Amino acid sequence: MLIRYKNANIYQRHGICVLKNVNLQVDEGQFIYLIGRVGSGKTTLMRTLYCELVMDEADEATVLGRDLLTIRQKDIPALRREMGVVFQDFQLLADRSVYKNLEFVLKATGWKKGDGIEERISEVLASVGMGDKGDSMPYELSGGEQQRVAIARAILNKPKLILADEPTGNLDPETSSHIINLLFDICKTGTAVVMSTHNLPMIKENPSIIYRCQDEKIEDITNDFNHMVIVDDTPDTDETHVRYSERMEI
Repeated sequence: MLIRYKNANIYQRHGICVLKNVNLQVDEGQFIYLIGRVGSGKTTLMRTLYCELVMDEADEATVLGRDLLTIRQKDIPALRREMGVVFQDFQLLADRSVYKNLEFVLKATGWKKGDGIEERISEVLASVGMGDKGDSMPYELSGGEQQRVAIARAILNKPKLILADEPTGNLDPETSSHIINLLFDICKTGTAVVMSTHNLPMIKENPSIIYRCQDEKIEDITNDFNHMVIVDDTPDTDETHVRYSERMEI
């Protein structure tokens, strides 16, 4: 089991509780969607998973074998090395090439000259379809290409877990489809993926386990989602509405 939260309370940095009694379990090779409106707690929940926010109220809170209730600050970098994080805004270093972006991450996570840095970078770039872009600067790439590089960066250390926070939020539908397919391909290798999204039509096309954050609660709605009707299918907006077929708003 890679993630296990039992009766966890999730707080924003300024002390407001956004999710109560969270029960969440993620196993190897699972693909988990997190859905919910802006402010519902999706990103805050993710930030606890990679210890950007402190977790201190739970019956159990473990990520990749670490107890988040007792983890020491000095042990957090080792935890983060076993996961990859993908953001909506890519967060590539603008002053260096794609290759140098990835080299920076490897060196920052303990890789040395003789560890095969060049080979690993070539390998991950090829796996995301960016094998010929190592010398490119981020500003020379499209949004979809930048996100592919961000995913390559996330898988450099062969993580057991990828956290993807709205990775298609700034992309057009066709590019979004390519990115989600890439994440599913990575998931098939055994790496679990937890992805937050507003893109409900994309979920319909790529079904998996779905958790919804709403009214300070999180619940597994996988089975119910299959019976929902999408009323407004405009992706990646805060105002996308979904209703049950019997017209109950979620």
